[in-house]
This record gives sequence, C-alpha cells and structure tokens, in this order.
Amino acid sequence: MFESLGFETLTAPQVAVMFGALVGVLFGVLAERTKFCFRRAVVGQDRRAAAGVWFMALASALIGTQAAVAAGLIAFDDHRFMTGDLPILAILIGGALFGAGMVLARGCASRLTVLGGTGNLRALFVILVFAVVAHATLKGVLAPIRTSLGSVTLPLGDAVSLAALPGGALLWSAVIAVAALAVALRSGNRPGTLLLAALLGLLVPLAWVGTGYVLYDDFDPIAMESLSFTSPATEALFFTIASTSIPAGFGTALIGGVLVGALLASLVFRSFKWQSFTSPRETGRYASGAALMGIGGVLAGGCTVGAGLSGVPTLSLAAILALVAIAGGALVASRALGEAAPRGLAVPAE
Repeated sequence: MFESLGFETLTAPQVAVMFGALVGVLFGVLAERTKFCFRRAVVGQDRRAAAGVWFMALASALIGTQAAVAAGLIAFDDHRFMTGDLPILAILIGGALFGAGMVLARGCASRLTVLGGTGNLRALFVILVFAVVAHATLKGVLAPIRTSLGSVTLPLGDAVSLAALPGGALLWSAVIAVAALAVALRSGNRPGTLLLAALLGLLVPLAWVGTGYVLYDDFDPIAMESLSFTSPATEALFFTIASTSIPAGFGTALIGGVLVGALLASLVFRSFKWQSFTSPRETGRYASGAALMGIGGVLAGGCTVGAGLSGVPTLSLAAILALVAIAGGALVASRALGEAAPRGLAVPAE
C-alpha cells in the first residue's frame, strides 16, 4: 500500500521511523496519565485499580487487532508468535525471570521507560542495564543460554493459536475481551481513566496495521511489529552509540517517542520530579532486576507489552504462556521478598 501514499522522497523504513515516534509519544502520554503498569496489576498495593487500566487496554488491543485480521489487513501466519515448535522451557524460565526482575526494579520495561521521561533516574539506569543485558542475550556472551533453552521445544503443529481451537478466533477473542472488560469495569477506576486506557490499547492494532499494511512495500520491506520494549531497547541503545552505521527503525523511534511523550505529559500536568537512588543496596537491587528482565525478556519472546499487550491479541499460545509466566514469577518474587501488602495502603514512589 505504501506505493499509493504519494511519498516521493521517503522510503517505507524512513516513514516507519516517524510512525514509531508518533506511536511512542502517544503511548508515553497515555501511560503516564493512566499509570499503566503490569507489575502493579499483579503485586501492587493498588492492584485492583492498576489491573483495571491494564485489562481495559488489553481488551481494546484485542478487539482492534482481531478486527484488523478479520478485515484482511494483517495476518500473523508467519509471525514469530506462531512458530510450530514452542520453546516452552525458554518461555517459562524467561517469563519467571522477567517477572522477578520487574518486582526487584519496581516496574517492567515499559513502565520504567515512561518513568524515565518523568525525571526518574533510577528508571533510566534500569532501562540502560536492561538493554545491554538483553542484547548480550540476543547476540553476545549470554546467547548460549538463549540457544540452549530455546532448543527444548514442544511441537504444536497448527495448534499455535487459540484460533485453531474449537470455536475459532471469534469465540476466544470474545472470551478474553469480556473477561478483561469485566476486570476493568469492576476496578473502581473513573470512566475517563478507562477511556485513556482503551485509547492506549488501540495503539497496538494501529502499529500492527501501520507497519504490516499501510507501510508494506515489496521493494523496501519492513517488519510488521507493534508495541514492545525488549528488542527496541537494544536497537535504541546501539543507534545511540553508532548512529552513523546503524539506521533507526520503528523500535528505536518508539523508545524515543515514549520518553518524549512521558516528559511532555509530566511537564504539562506538573508531575515531573527528579528522583535517584538513595543507597548502594537500592542500586544493586534495581541493577539485578534490570539484568533479570533483560535475560527474561529475550527468553520469553517479549515483555509485558511485547508478549502481553501486543502478543495476547494475536491469540498466540506462546504469548499467553509468556504473560502467565511473568505474572507467576512476579508473585513468587514478591512473596519471597516479603513485599505482599494488604490493599488500600499508600503506594510508595516508584
């Protein structure tokens, strides 16, 4: 479709960078305003309200994504989420590590990127370590861990998606969407907050359709992708230090856009605040969490946004399993650290 848009001096990859920046800015603004965070939804002291925001976003992401699939705009048949050999051990271990890491760092990769834009230096430190360790797991010294665990697979054949189960995509989309909406509507959030969360979720199908349909170009193809933070964080890191040899892509621009969007929102609504570490022990805790998320995000095939908010709407069993493993790892880590708290208490600064 890209050929018909009338761009004469720009290529599809170049427009994808601008598109990624736009999506990132919108995500940064909406996530900052709604305090979008999967960790808080699982183990936070205000988990009911946080879960309402997260699941409202998931419901709109799912409905929008499956509507685009039904309209024939996009398809996930060849996407990595739909591999016939499920790397089950990597997903389970990676998800658990990521979940434990986000408890140690008091936020997942997406939440910390947003916080980084609001003046939280702890969050920026975590994202930097996260990106380095994730790249080391993808292509560096930690890659043997990824290849070894990834070699243990479960052959699923065509049953890689809920769409292959009885009832098909329509039934399972409805089941998940209704359940997510039920959580959201019973969360006690204001309608305005839920509306913003729904708009945040719609960024997922917007990105899928934008990269997989609108910007599709046979002569200069780009990858179909949506919101995620593991691979984009590594791309942004290396673009920053080697921009003359490594071109920016959708993911690189997405990370930059999220930081800018969160910064703008925090300045407009006066929530910007410089924050940093208070002790070496705290620094070590956050660094450990960042490292676990870096390894875990790669092994699991994504973070709470890449595998969760963007992956689950594809109805991929791999993505659903990864999100469940992340939640399980967070619960175990929270209890092991003695951080489980009764509802209703004040939420500490992240």
